[in-house]
This record gives sequence, C-alpha cells and structure tokens, in this order.
Amino acid sequence: MKRSIQIGILTVLVVTGTAFLLCGIFFNQVSSVLNKATHICLECIGIG
Repeated sequence: MKRSIQIGILTVLVVTGTAFLLCGIFFNQVSSVLNKATHICLECIGIG
C-alpha cells in the first residue's frame, strides 16, 4: 500500500511538472527564463 501511494505521488508530480513546462513553452517564456537564469548565474559568480 505504501509503495502504491509513493508511485501515485510521483506520477502526479511528473504530470504537473510536464504541464507547467508545456505552458511555459506555449506562452513563449523560454527566452525570458533563460535570460533571468543567465543574469542570476553571472551575479552569483560576481561578473555581472
């Protein structure tokens, strides 16, 4: 029983993550996210 609950939770999380990923692609947010990630990475290193 415990194993089936874990599989169910994992399935829900994977489906939810996939749905959010597809929504981001559908609304053309890929470049925005990449731009923000680049700025955060450069700030963390200390270059930007």
